[in-house]
Amino acid sequence: QVQLVESGGGLVQAGGSLRLSCAASAMFSTAKPMGWYRQAPGKQRELVASINSGGSTIYANSVKGRFTISRDNGKNTVNLQMNSLIPEDTAVYYCYIRTAVSDYWGQGTQVTVSP
Repeated sequence: QVQLVESGGGLVQAGGSLRLSCAASAMFSTAKPMGWYRQAPGKQRELVASINSGGSTIYANSVKGRFTISRDNGKNTVNLQMNSLIPEDTAVYYCYIRTAVSDYWGQGTQVTVSP
């Protein structure tokens, strides 16, 4: 069982920045794909950004140029730097890690962007 602990959510005004962090409880012999999803009220969960073991990244079109995902393989952490936030970014953000056995998810952290 892998536990993911997220931090860094909160309330920010439009145009502001937040940095989310996620730490996995287990260490692996090789780095695993990790990333972030988000879910806004009344909407489906959507991929925000992902990063594979080699550092290649994927971003949702809505966040390209504003968000940056990074990882520290030695600490088994993944971060999401969010700049130029807009109210539409308001959601619960979940980190995940993809292992050969299963995907594991964090408990979620609320991000609220006020106009």
